[in-house]
Amino acid sequence: QVQLIQSGGGLVQAGGSTRLSCVTSGDNSSPYVMAWFRQAPGKEREFVSAISWEGGTPYYADSVRRRFTISRDNAQNTVYLQMNRLKPEDTATYFCAAGTPVALTIPVATSSGTYAYWGQGTQVTVAT
Repeated sequence: QVQLIQSGGGLVQAGGSTRLSCVTSGDNSSPYVMAWFRQAPGKEREFVSAISWEGGTPYYADSVRRRFTISRDNAQNTVYLQMNRLKPEDTATYFCAAGTPVALTIPVATSSGTYAYWGQGTQVTVAT
């Protein structure tokens, strides 16, 4: 069993930055793929970014590419999402997720069904 504890986020002005963190605890023996998803009010949960255990080439949604950066520190069991040049449309509850897919492809990385473990969610509100 794995627990994901998130921190960070809050109220940010448009154009500003913030960083989300997600710490995994419990069974950290598996090479988890880590991801971030978000869900805005009245909308479905959507993929934001994902990174493999080795920290290879990350995956990003087009809407956040070149503004958000995902990274991980396996020694600290932590994954980060650095969010820059925030826009009001980035307002959402952000969730980190962990999974162990057999192979990591774009469809696999971007599917919420890939991830068995989820954080509690962190609100990010971008004010104009």
